[in-house]
Amino acid sequence: MRIVQLLNHTRRLNGHVHAAVDLACAQVKLGHQVAMVSGGGDFDALLAENNVETIRIGLERRPKELLQATLSLYRLMRDWRAEVVHAHMMTSAVLAWPICKLLGIPLITTVHNEFERSAVLMGLGARVIAVSAAVGKSMRRRGIPQSRIRVVLNGTIGAARFEQKDRSPASLQSPAIVFVGGLHPRKGLSDLFSAFDMVYATLGAGRLYIVGDGPHREQYAVQVSSMACASAVTFLGAQDNPFPFLSGADIFVLPSHADPAPLVLSEAREAGCAIVATDVDGIPELLEQGKAGLLVPVGNPQRLAEVLRCLLQDQQAVLEWKKKSQFNLEFLTIERVARQTLAIYQEASGPIHAHA
Repeated sequence: MRIVQLLNHTRRLNGHVHAAVDLACAQVKLGHQVAMVSGGGDFDALLAENNVETIRIGLERRPKELLQATLSLYRLMRDWRAEVVHAHMMTSAVLAWPICKLLGIPLITTVHNEFERSAVLMGLGARVIAVSAAVGKSMRRRGIPQSRIRVVLNGTIGAARFEQKDRSPASLQSPAIVFVGGLHPRKGLSDLFSAFDMVYATLGAGRLYIVGDGPHREQYAVQVSSMACASAVTFLGAQDNPFPFLSGADIFVLPSHADPAPLVLSEAREAGCAIVATDVDGIPELLEQGKAGLLVPVGNPQRLAEVLRCLLQDQQAVLEWKKKSQFNLEFLTIERVARQTLAIYQEASGPIHAHA
């Protein structure tokens, strides 16, 4: 099948970009021809190495460029003979919709950032892929018919982004608590800092490592600097490969306030972490409703501190939760994600090649 994947860009700092890159590479491995159309970025070289054709068309929201982008997309879809178009962000979905209608090509959309108001525009797709059942419910509440919504839970195991990457544990001071993600309020980092400060005050033990970057990094650094635990918190910045830090962790924590289906939970489970995360959006689905990780209430540093304290005082419990993280782990492969997505393409456009 000839598949066009649409992204605004292919830069590293966005989870939806990671998911789309993983999917494109996996679809090529399954025998399909895939073009990634975007404004370009960090992952272009990886895409090329995995035989994904990279085509640069700027899809950023700048009025002057949008008309040119629409014309370029039309010519591309027509001349490249696209059989399906898959848009991953609002701008690309809106631009692609009339072109797909004109050319008779099915448009598939994936809702990655459901917390954004503009996510309702992803309902333009002939099929709307929700990255978790929680996202599917949210899209139904926004008026998208159930008949067009399909759920494909995120997964990253076997992703091209991590092939031949170092998996050996980073040298972290134990007991090590690790967070990996963007540094902005949606991820609940202020709750984590407050919880860790409570734990450190009573136990005087534990080290917290923050892997990631974002616009609020300085704000969080200032917040931590005034806490008693300041000397036990390390900001490591953005890292291309999270696995050494996940492998080196005693406990992985994701205290999100909103998170449709965070890829990092699949990565943390693959790395064998004991996991503590908030009971919100798609997180419970990625943790098998609490069978593969401990779930805590959203926005409750006190409860998060209690759980962390219990784990830090009981190494056997940490080992047990590391083992539990492997429950039904095989479901989180990128091949499963790719095959389920291809089945949705087939449903929207007719028979897919037999080798799919």
